[in-house]
Amino acid sequence: MYLPSHFETPDLASLHQLILAHPLGALITHGERGLDANHLPFELDAGSGEQGVLRAHVARNNPLWQEAKEGDEVLVIFKAADAYISPSWYPSKQVHHQQVPTWNYSVVHAHGRIRIHDDARFVRRLLANLTRLHEAAEPAPWKMADAPRDYIEARVQAVVGIEIEITELVGKFKLSQNKEAADRHGAANTLQDRGLVEIAEAMLSPPQSLPQQ
Repeated sequence: MYLPSHFETPDLASLHQLILAHPLGALITHGERGLDANHLPFELDAGSGEQGVLRAHVARNNPLWQEAKEGDEVLVIFKAADAYISPSWYPSKQVHHQQVPTWNYSVVHAHGRIRIHDDARFVRRLLANLTRLHEAAEPAPWKMADAPRDYIEARVQAVVGIEIEITELVGKFKLSQNKEAADRHGAANTLQDRGLVEIAEAMLSPPQSLPQQ
């Protein structure tokens, strides 16, 4: 990934926060059939390993868990909100007209090594954790115990767990940090007025980047 220093975010907490807020990741593997991508909701265990551990599950019918070799290097891409940026939103455009369109976004690339868990205990615990996390905001959170036991056990047997120990996290937060504050705020305010609140707020308070070189 091309990564100018002013868009690079070295803060581990900021990278973890993006994954937690946008847990649907694109898992990229390279097997005998070539490149493959699977879009999976991940659990992040930020306290395990040096940079965290990712856990997810795939359908037993998905060939990924049989084609991926134990310890294979994989990549998971997590993406937050993104938006087109018009040069007309920059106040400086009205002065010198030296602006062009661009696209703002925030992504985290998690590099790691994969392990396969064809293990009902692992899967059951993972499903319970994901359920508690994503049902927490519901007025009456659904629990696995709400469904018949034999039904849940059949669902558990129908999936296989995967675990990825993160070896490197790379974050690119392209939020107009290379623009003057007035231009960044002008673009962010326009996005906010159009209902694109998440990326607008990110542009107004971008994570700390590496010093420009």
